[in-house]
Amino acid sequence: MRLWFDHLSQNNPLRILPPQHKMLFVLIGLIISLIAHPPIQIAITVWMSIGVVNYAKIPISIYSKMLGLAIAFWLTSVPALLISIIAVNQQGAIQGDALSGLTIGSYYLYLSYQGFSQITLIFSRTIATVSCVYFLLFTTPLTEILQVLRRLGFPVILTELLLLMYRFIGILLSSASEIWNAQQSRNGYSNHKRWLYSLSLLITQLFQKTMIHYRQLILTTASRGFNGELRVWSSQNYHPSQRYLIEATLGYLVLIILNFQLSR
Repeated sequence: MRLWFDHLSQNNPLRILPPQHKMLFVLIGLIISLIAHPPIQIAITVWMSIGVVNYAKIPISIYSKMLGLAIAFWLTSVPALLISIIAVNQQGAIQGDALSGLTIGSYYLYLSYQGFSQITLIFSRTIATVSCVYFLLFTTPLTEILQVLRRLGFPVILTELLLLMYRFIGILLSSASEIWNAQQSRNGYSNHKRWLYSLSLLITQLFQKTMIHYRQLILTTASRGFNGELRVWSSQNYHPSQRYLIEATLGYLVLIILNFQLSR
């Protein structure tokens, strides 16, 4: 069972590029995203997004939803960083940091300028690093990534765990979708009471189906002479692109120079 983004990674124009080149490109982008100034991080986000949508031909609706998911996680941290509370008698200590505030009893609730700066920095860094990861996810199948990691000397146990987790995520989502559709066809979520009952039934059946698939996987690998190591094979012929290499090199050089200019 393949995940929907695995289908996209298997069928995009950038698939023909060597996976080690794409991984190096993304790794450099991640490093710059973590240490650069916010304008550079936004530039990396735009660059990676153009690569995913324009070069890899990933539908913008899918890519925007994935970015929206990352932004939703970022939003959960906003209240804790933006809103602060202190005792009223300590209000004078934060006059330079309070954008606006409200006194509630013996406490002063205020919006922090420092917190606003932090959430802005976290947003630009989050969106930049996530866009780099999405570029690799949408253009390179997981099996090819694992092959590169093994050649680099990563422990086999880690790559095998990643492969098994990936497979079971696909099984889990597929089983959940089948059960959900079956329940929907029987009005399983028509009211609040039936919604709770159907959800509990879905979770129970999902666990049972997952365990069944797990036992089937164990029996299948054992019957095929599993010797403790999972191996993957790809028949894809890779074609390095000098154009993309030049664009990536010049692009990162420009970003590094601009970041140094902003640091002055």
